[in-house]
Amino acid sequence: MSGKKKLLDIVRDKIRFKHYSYSTEKTYVGWIKNYIFFHDKKHPIEMGKAEIEQFLTYLAVEKKVSPTTQNQAFSAILFLYKEVLGIDMSNQNIQALRAQERKHIPVVLTKEEVQNILENVTGIYQLLVSLMYGCGLRMNEALSLRIKDIDFGFDKVYIWDSKSLKDRTVPLPLKLKQRLLAQVDYVENIHQKDLKDGYGSVFYHLL
Repeated sequence: MSGKKKLLDIVRDKIRFKHYSYSTEKTYVGWIKNYIFFHDKKHPIEMGKAEIEQFLTYLAVEKKVSPTTQNQAFSAILFLYKEVLGIDMSNQNIQALRAQERKHIPVVLTKEEVQNILENVTGIYQLLVSLMYGCGLRMNEALSLRIKDIDFGFDKVYIWDSKSLKDRTVPLPLKLKQRLLAQVDYVENIHQKDLKDGYGSVFYHLL
């Protein structure tokens, strides 16, 4: 028992020497302790590749931890062997059953539900929601649209700097084309009035 305590104290000293955060210290010490107890308090110097694989597989299969948690445990064990025991396990080709990322099933509205939503919003909000639905846009993408982003000649909408950091084009639904053209005229009239009132010129948003 005293030997194990000494080992964990050395782990703490090594972590502090490397100026890791206190949170990392608690996490690493916790995983190392779990690893030792999983193998009936056997000293890590007497264990190796096989025992590490068994522990990581146990976390994935029995404990059903996330990939991030499993990787965290693996990092703690690698730290133990390399920094404390002086054994580099990185070239041991450690293979363990990997934890599976939990998949979230998206909630999809039926056509009737979408129609119900559209019927219960009015004015510019209805146009905004219709544009999001018809073009598959996120809210911030729809709100960021400008006149230059819509090609009425080729019926395309250009999306710049989207969440994936990749520009893209989407088809412009013909049902929305006339409503958008009317919105352009409306916004342009407001813009021209602002110019006459001396508010200066800027690129104006569509919505």
